[in-house]
Amino acid sequence: MNKRQISALETKHRLITAGLDLLKSKGFDAINVEDITQKAGVAKGTFYTYFKRKEDIVLEISRSPFGEIAKELENMENMLITEKLTHYFHRFMECVESCGIHICRQWTRDVLDPNNVPENKDGKKWEYDTDMLKNILRNAIDNGELKKDTPLETLTHIIISQLYGMMTCWCMSDGKFEPLEWTDKFCRLQIDAVIGKYIIK
Repeated sequence: MNKRQISALETKHRLITAGLDLLKSKGFDAINVEDITQKAGVAKGTFYTYFKRKEDIVLEISRSPFGEIAKELENMENMLITEKLTHYFHRFMECVESCGIHICRQWTRDVLDPNNVPENKDGKKWEYDTDMLKNILRNAIDNGELKKDTPLETLTHIIISQLYGMMTCWCMSDGKFEPLEWTDKFCRLQIDAVIGKYIIK
């Protein structure tokens, strides 16, 4: 990677970091592109080199930390599927909490109204998260941890609905409970109940 490419990555990272800070403190509707570029210390036009609109910053924030989770799961080959799902749930909600309720609300809004992100048909958060979870379960089937007749689609949607339900309740309660704490409780009580009968013992 040459100096120009490194500089471009650093500039993009500055914009994302600035956007994240502003979104966490003020909320999506209270900021604009100029606020982001001022905080990042770059010209307004620079923003459009990397993003088309401020919604793209939210998409980028939703991808980066969750991409790290995917890498972590790749290195957990020797762990049971219940342990992998627990790790996925915990890290997912850890990312949600660390990004803050304003960004969580925007993610939820984008899922409830996909027309919010028409230019990102291949990158909506719902599809991104569903695909990641489906891959975890599919790998467990391929590796002989789960039975071949495991209802992959059904389990994926049941589990992702729980995660999104907790995100939505957190937003609706205006942050009155700790989503990570509730997620860990869910994992202890429900993961084995949901997939237990499909596990090859």
